[in-house]
Amino acid sequence: MGEVLTDRLPLFPFLSPGDDPFTPVTGADLRRLDGPVTRVKLPTGGWTWLVTRHRDVKQMLRSDAFSADAARPGFPLLRQSPPQSAEGRRGGFIRMDGEEHLRLRRMLTAEFMIKNIRRIEPLIGQVVDDALTAFQAGQRPADLVAGFALPVPSLVICHLLGVPYADHAFFQQRSVVLLDRSADPLAVRDAVAGLRSYLGRLIEDKRAGATPGDDLLGRLITERVRPGELEVGELIGMALLLLIAGHETTANMIGLSVLLLLQHPHVWERLRGDPAQADAVVEELLRYLTIVRQGLPRQAIRDVEVGGRRIRAGEPVTALLSLANRDADVFDDAEEFDPYREAHQHLAFGFGVHQCIGQPLARAELRIALTGLAARLPGLRLAADPADLPKRDNSIVYGLSELPVTW
Repeated sequence: MGEVLTDRLPLFPFLSPGDDPFTPVTGADLRRLDGPVTRVKLPTGGWTWLVTRHRDVKQMLRSDAFSADAARPGFPLLRQSPPQSAEGRRGGFIRMDGEEHLRLRRMLTAEFMIKNIRRIEPLIGQVVDDALTAFQAGQRPADLVAGFALPVPSLVICHLLGVPYADHAFFQQRSVVLLDRSADPLAVRDAVAGLRSYLGRLIEDKRAGATPGDDLLGRLITERVRPGELEVGELIGMALLLLIAGHETTANMIGLSVLLLLQHPHVWERLRGDPAQADAVVEELLRYLTIVRQGLPRQAIRDVEVGGRRIRAGEPVTALLSLANRDADVFDDAEEFDPYREAHQHLAFGFGVHQCIGQPLARAELRIALTGLAARLPGLRLAADPADLPKRDNSIVYGLSELPVTW
């Protein structure tokens, strides 16, 4: 792999503080891109190919020519990698390839099948109702992120995993560090160690019982750990991944979706009058908002052509989902929010073998949360200037830090 001079390359991720939160890449940044597959500079000093077209992103993410293993030399990192032992990486299957990845993923597939998520929808509905009751009983204006968007998915994932919600502040604080690409590498390492230690103690307590419990961790202990198919260190890593992804992503989607829908009152009315229409609205929200805005990083493990560019073995590549979901060749009026469109081709959950395993759960939570809000708080309105809302620009998962509302 030849040396690439990065001085004149556009810096990625694109930082546009204060801009419209619904515009993932500004026109100024777009004009700096040299085609749909182009090189950009990374904050770590390296570079990556940036893949932006829908069809090219799909080709890349389904191809076995690319590795998701972030421990590989030359992998496109957005921050300096913290010193981490092999034990600290165990079980994190989204950063694994081939059979190693599939072995762990298959153990979770049944848990997140649509039929199983439908079975727990009454639980999600109850969580939403309880959260709204508490939210309505508080003072106004209120922060929708702290009072509703974050507690709902946190309570649900804690229930599913078998993690005490009373400890939510502990793991939420550390989740923020793990997702902040500006965080100090040693702080990231300490956050991982703290979470693994916490989950390790929880899992050992479950293992020590005669019946580990009827939750996901309990079932994996009974069905996988005790027969010797899964090691405890691997289960800790899987639990860590699910705990973080299970509340951070959906929480950010709820907050950002509400901010958008407050600008489209006819959609609120649609959700309230005909909740059956919510599925289509949710798909368009996922497409339009695409909260994983810093892309999915990969590394080529053999020479391959993507979008007319020759990518050589060892070169870093990043799939930019947010631009793929605004591809005018796939979506008419792609820059517009259209709740009536068929947006099912979106790539908000990724694509291929690594696509988000929890997407049925995320869809259900978003649908139930938004229809619940529309029904219970029809007069919901913003209680701050949209330009002043604090945004999570440095987070791997984009969103709002606060959303003051009243009703």
